[in-house]
Amino acid sequence: MTRPTKPELPLLHGVNASAVACPAGPWLLLLDFLAERLPMVSRDEWATRLANGEVLAESGQALAPTARYATGTRVFYYRQLAHEEVIPFEAQVLYRDDCLLVADKPHFLPVTPKGRYVQQTLLVRLQRELGLTNLSPVHRLDRETAGLTLFCIQPAHRDAYQRLFRERVVDKVYEAVAPFRQDLSLPLDYRSRLAEREDRFMQMHDVAGEANAETRISLIERLAAGLAHYELRPRTGMKHQLRAQMSALGMPIVGDRIYPVLQPEEAVPDYHRPLQLLARSIAFTDPVTGQHRQFESRLRLVAAAGN
Repeated sequence: MTRPTKPELPLLHGVNASAVACPAGPWLLLLDFLAERLPMVSRDEWATRLANGEVLAESGQALAPTARYATGTRVFYYRQLAHEEVIPFEAQVLYRDDCLLVADKPHFLPVTPKGRYVQQTLLVRLQRELGLTNLSPVHRLDRETAGLTLFCIQPAHRDAYQRLFRERVVDKVYEAVAPFRQDLSLPLDYRSRLAEREDRFMQMHDVAGEANAETRISLIERLAAGLAHYELRPRTGMKHQLRAQMSALGMPIVGDRIYPVLQPEEAVPDYHRPLQLLARSIAFTDPVTGQHRQFESRLRLVAAAGN
């Protein structure tokens, strides 16, 4: 089944419009439907958004608080939060052309809106500052991880760039600080089968079976206090791959709040204890231009600094 195309709608404070389909139902007014189907926003707040022109028809026309409900249509609204903690770190745009944008993402900044973050996300900040309505991330990078993040600028090129990651033809290099193991011979090609834990939310772990995750782990240097600075080269792209595999080896990455023990999410993160994981470099053949691309992060891991 073909996915309906999204009309060209303006950004609101850097945020793209979200769509909601209008099925058959008993609602007389659009306001009745929104208040029932999207109750995380109060009825009064929906009325205010409608009055402010922040709920749109597919044509882009603003819908009034008295708009009738129309079965079989879609309406568009903008995700907003009443309060959002400001993340006190800025990303840096390292490269931009007509097709591709590369940013250096700081620790703690999510890439896309989710949960309690909308304005304080890399995507929305970039869209707000640069006015790039169709900007979209090419790959995933955890909120806690710092470093290189790629964005596609033209929707027509999105699949081509994302295919690079699906087909594993991207050379990615990370750095991490974690405990040192005297008995571990490095470099090591670590292969395991990762699966989601059923008993612990968010966590991945090694299970029996054919390997689906592979990482080359090399030692950069030993550090003080029983730590070491590592280079990690993932050859696959499983969720939390580096964090879960390092933990499975008894070397959980410094500052990790998920591995080996999941800790409660803090209302305000401890900005003095970032996860010591950095997406340092990335290289690939550009599927649009055919050029070789290689980008290097300008960020450094604080736990490795000065050694």
